[in-house]
Order: sequence, then structure tokens, then C-alpha cells
Amino acid sequence: MDDIARHADFADLRESEAAVDLSADKTGRALHEFIADMYPISRSITGDGIRRTIDLIRNYVPLTTCEVPSGLQVFDWTVPPEWNVRDAYVKNSAGERVIDFGKSNLHLLGYSIPVRAHMTLDELKPHLYSDPDKPDWIPYRTSYYQKTWGFCLPHNDLLAMQEDDYEVCIDASLAPGHLTYGDLRLLGRTSDEVLISCHICHPSLCNDNLSGIAVATALAQHLRKMELRYTYRFVFIPGTIGAITWLALNEAHVGRVKHGFVLTCAGDSGAMTYKRSRRGNTEIDRAWSYVLEQSGEPHEIQEFSPYGYDERQYCSPGFNLPIGTVMRTPFGRFAEYHSSADNLEFVRPAALYDTLTKAIAAIDVIENNAYFRNEKPFCEPKLGNYGLYRGLGGLAAGDFQMGLLWVLNMSDGDHSLFDIAERSKLPWAVMKEAAAALSRAGLIKQTEPSPTN
Repeated sequence: MDDIARHADFADLRESEAAVDLSADKTGRALHEFIADMYPISRSITGDGIRRTIDLIRNYVPLTTCEVPSGLQVFDWTVPPEWNVRDAYVKNSAGERVIDFGKSNLHLLGYSIPVRAHMTLDELKPHLYSDPDKPDWIPYRTSYYQKTWGFCLPHNDLLAMQEDDYEVCIDASLAPGHLTYGDLRLLGRTSDEVLISCHICHPSLCNDNLSGIAVATALAQHLRKMELRYTYRFVFIPGTIGAITWLALNEAHVGRVKHGFVLTCAGDSGAMTYKRSRRGNTEIDRAWSYVLEQSGEPHEIQEFSPYGYDERQYCSPGFNLPIGTVMRTPFGRFAEYHSSADNLEFVRPAALYDTLTKAIAAIDVIENNAYFRNEKPFCEPKLGNYGLYRGLGGLAAGDFQMGLLWVLNMSDGDHSLFDIAERSKLPWAVMKEAAAALSRAGLIKQTEPSPTN
């Protein structure tokens, strides 16, 4: 699509404060515009809406489309029939569409079977879903694995419906086809992988999870420009059944996954939240905790629970992968969750940019973590001889000077640079620069970790 090309490369992140502000505005707006492009598409766990969404992502990164046939057994599950909708509505006797899928794809119960019928309001009501607590919003409801049909509407609209002869039409197909997902592999120096996953099955819901799609796409675009240590695998999948299918197809290779996270609910104005992996203290768990702590901004660290997004599949006991979940306000804790109020106004460009930059920061930690050995471990070397210490005494050591001392003291092959950063509570950029300066001076040398690590 030509209109995508206007921001086909999300803005680069700059070093200077002024440039970062400009980049933040440009990148945040580009992410929000990408969400706006995806917003009208009717998506579900299968179907053409998924394919259209993957096509849009492919305007940014070279995503591979993977098709898995209906009926395939994937562990305890079966890949479902493919669902596509052409039209759906409820008309009153005057021929007016009182519920219209064309106005909002949330109006149709997800995976509704085809229907053409006339019925009274009493006959129709068991198939109508509303939320009395949020009477002006359309709720999002699905029925993937039980054959039924229905419509969703604001509760106030339901209360306004009169006794009448209603025409019901769901022009949809539910037939053998495929489950579709997108896959992108960015090769690094090692075959060890970082898995970044987001679900793409929700229809017009911006925070959950068009925001995750947008941030994951921008993150992939950013990493494509880098010389990478790890190989990065991005998967854009239908929730639950998509992750289960991906794991079943890749069971022999998932041992290569050393780090990873699920991206969701990435665009609301709430504080950042990180949910730990099942293991609880993996390097990616620690990296996200460190990045959020170092930000000095409000945040929340959640312990693992087997309920939520696709982390519960990746962290199932048979796989137990080091996969956490990155989000802002957790699902179910913002009023707009799974409703028509999760719209373009709800997600904020600045929040999207903030999630992206923190994801880049967490990846920077795992990418650049290394073990070093002090080449002069008996007492402190005289740093002034190496141009690494200021000549004027009597002043408190700054962050960089403290970074030099911490790295020298703890570089024994037993502690990684990240271990040292956590213990010192110094910024990661300082620790990287301290290690680089000491390496250039020949005072430390990169090494393999001790066998006990």
C-alpha cells in the first residue's frame, strides 16, 4: 500500500537530547499511524484478516507468511477451521441495520457460524451480548471452539431495541483452510535465539494488541540495522492456538531460545509492567527489571502466573522457556480492555515510543553482556598511568570512575558485566563504556564464564 511508504522506516533513535525529542515525536506518530492502518481490519485466529495484517507488517520488515492446515493435531489441540466474514447485520422491519458489522467488526461474536433467519426480539436476545457496566461501549466476545453465533452491542442500544420482526444475516464461512502466522529471523553471530512474540488475532482493539504489533515491528526494523550477537526470532501469531502451533512445529529447535518476551498492551498511558518468566530470575527477567529500575519512572514487576498471554504456552513445564511479558497497564486493569473504547484515541504515540525505547534498552543489556578477567588483579592498577583517572584529587568519584572501579574489582570470570551493573546500580551505558575503556587499556580481557556459571 502506497500510504504505508510515508513512514516505511520508523525514525532512528538519536544521541543528543534535542534529537531524541524530535525522534520521539516522529517515531511515536509513525507507530500510531501504523496502528491506524491496521485498525479497520477484521481479524480472528484464522482468516484473511490475519493475512492482510501480515502484508502490512511486510511493508516494514521481510516477514515470512506461514500457513498451517486446519485439522492438524498440535499437542492437545487441533488447528481449527478457517473463518472469514463478508457481512453481518441485524435489520428491523423497516430495513434499517440496527447492528452492523460494517460499522464495527466488534459487533459480531468471533467465529460465529453462518446464519440467515427472521426472529422476534425474544428469540434474538439470547444471541446478543452487551456490558451493563459499560453501557456505551461494544464488548469484544468470541466463541472459537463452540459452534454458535451472536452479536455484540452497547447495552444502551440493547435496551432501546423494540419488539419487531428482525432479519439476521451472518454471511461467513467456516471451512477447512489454514492458520496463518508471520515469522522473521534476524541472524546474529550465534545460533542462540531471542524470541519476541505478539498476538495478531484481535480485531479493532488498539492497545490489545495492535500496539504490540507496531512496537514489535519497529523493534525488528531497529535490530535489522545492527550487528547482532544473538539471532532474533519475531513471531506474529494468533493468541493461544498460534503459540501452541508454533511450539509444536518447532519443538525440536526451541532449545536454542535463550531469552525472549511477549509484547502486548504497549500503547496506553499507564506505567510499564514486566511479568517474569516461569523460571523467575532469568537474564531477560533481570534485564527488564534493571532497565525499568534505572529509568527512575513508576513501574511494576509481576511474578509469573499461568494466566495471561502466550507466555503461558512458552513457559509451560515441558518447554519452560525464559519468556516474560512486556506491557504497560496489564490486561483487565484498564476499563477499555476488550471493548470498542480500546480505540485510536486510547493509545498514545509517546507511550508507544517509550515502550519501544525500553525494549531496545533491555535488548542492549543481553546483547552486550559479557564476562571479563582483570589482567592486574593484585590491588588497583594506577589508573592515571592509563589516562583513566582525573588528576585533581579531593572530589567524589563520578559514575564513570565508579564504573571503572566496579568492573576492575568484579571482573574475575565469575561475574558478568550485567552482574556488576546490577550490584553497583550504575547505568548500563556507564558500565559498557567503563568496560570498553579498561579493555582498550589492556586492564581487562573478555573471557568465557567460569564453568559454574
